This record gives sequence, C-alpha cells and structure tokens, in this order.
Amino acid sequence: MLYRSEFYAYDQDQTVPTVIRNYTKNDFDDLIQIQKECFPPPFPSELWWDKEQLTNHVDLFQAGALCVEVDGELAGSLTGLCVDFDLTDADHTWEEITDNGYIRNHNTKGNTLYIVDISVRPKYRKLGLGKVMMQSMYHVVIQQGLDRLLGGGRMPGYHKVAEEMTPDQYVNAVTKGSMKDPVISFLLRCGRKPIHIVENYLDDEESCNYGVLMEWKNPFK
Repeated sequence: MLYRSEFYAYDQDQTVPTVIRNYTKNDFDDLIQIQKECFPPPFPSELWWDKEQLTNHVDLFQAGALCVEVDGELAGSLTGLCVDFDLTDADHTWEEITDNGYIRNHNTKGNTLYIVDISVRPKYRKLGLGKVMMQSMYHVVIQQGLDRLLGGGRMPGYHKVAEEMTPDQYVNAVTKGSMKDPVISFLLRCGRKPIHIVENYLDDEESCNYGVLMEWKNPFK
C-alpha cells in the first residue's frame, strides 16, 4: 500500500502546498542532489546515496521510502528498513544494521522499522518537514503492524562537553531540557525517547563516535 498525504506547510505566515509520498526511480536524481546539499564537502561524496542504494530502497521496502515535495519541488526524504530488534542485544553500528545504506538485510518478518537516513534541503528546513516526515513514518509502523520505530541519533553537541560528562549524562541533560542538541532535541520533539547509547555507532568526531538509539512505540501494540 503506497503512502500519500497532501497538506499545507507554513513558511512564516504563507501556506505552501506540500505532499509526502513514496519516492520512485523517477526521483533518484533529485534525491542525490538533496544529499549533496545536505552533506557538502568535506563530507565524503562516496557516502551520498547512489542509484544502487536507492533502487534497493524502492524494490525491497518501498513503504519505508518517503519523500516530501514543496510546491512541486522535492525537498527531503526519509528512509527505513525492517529489522528484528532485541533490546538485550542492542549494540550495533549504523553500517551493520542498514547494510551500509543498501538495506539488503531488510527483514520482512522484523518487528521494528529502523531509520536509515533523513535529509531536508537547507532552504526548506524552517518549514518543519523533518518532523512531519517522521510522523508519516509512524503511520507506516502502524500500517505494517510493527512494534516500534527506532534509529540511532547522532549527538553532535557532545564533543563540547565530553571531558566533563559521560554520554549518558549528556543524553539525560538534553532529555530533561537543561541542554540542547541539534539531533537529539529534534528527535525528542518528534516524540521519540532515548533507550540505549551505542559506542562506535558512526565515525563521527562531533558525537565522539557515539549514537543514541531513540524509539517511538506503536501505541496499538
């Protein structure tokens, strides 16, 4: 079952027609351009989406391949795959659990929708599209009968306080609102909760290579 939601986003006081839908092969060039805009140099270009990865997203789990259009222009994307998640064995890297973005390990019998990537073009970030796309993926979790949505969030503010705080202390401070983090705070506003901190989740100096698993539980399970 394909996903399509039409609504108006707000650019200050102006309404802008917006659509969230599944992306297709016709969108690949635009999706790669969005990656370039979201992750400019010195981010390594080999880590941008390529057409083989995007083809797998569409062919293996199109329900988890969402994009957002603003007034007819592609503005962002959100991609997921299904995995069988067990909190008692929660440690993993991004590369391991997403097959380095190729999702060939997508498990049709999995219990969890795992977020691979979210990207919004810089010029559209003030419209709140990331949060609306995340909420749309919650709809997918419910429609697919999964237990949860899960993903590893970067914690890019952590390097500033790493000498004074453990990763757990930092995440707790952000969760309580006494500190802010660009990624964790965004995910909290989307309704997700931190459940586990993973060491060496990504090669990410700002996060000191940590990631925090953040969960949204299906309220009907």
